[in-house]
Amino acid sequence: MNESYTILAVFNYSTEANLVKSKLDSEDIRTMLMDEKTVDSDPLISQAIGGVKLQVHNDDLEKAWNIYNEIRTYKKDENENDIHCINCNSTKILAAPASRKNIFYMLFPFFEKTKLICTNCKTVF
Repeated sequence: MNESYTILAVFNYSTEANLVKSKLDSEDIRTMLMDEKTVDSDPLISQAIGGVKLQVHNDDLEKAWNIYNEIRTYKKDENENDIHCINCNSTKILAAPASRKNIFYMLFPFFEKTKLICTNCKTVF
């Protein structure tokens, strides 16, 4: 990995990564994709290698974060309404990474309840 680049986001498929990359490239942000060809050759190993990584040059990182946060898809409720943060009322909500601290959830991850995280204030609820 090039030391002057930082991973901005990770995607399961290269198509998703290329959409975001195209938008960032159009804004004159230097980007690279890592593991794109590997996932394209066998999509089933995407999770095993950590997905397709979108890297952004460190000089462009703040600008890239702002653009990415504007275009990314945020969670909605079952009626397709925005979910609001319980702390700051932001609608920029994502699924929080699973904690899986309990051995039961490690063996049966589909029983663990989905938690949400606010991208503005980092509140998990």
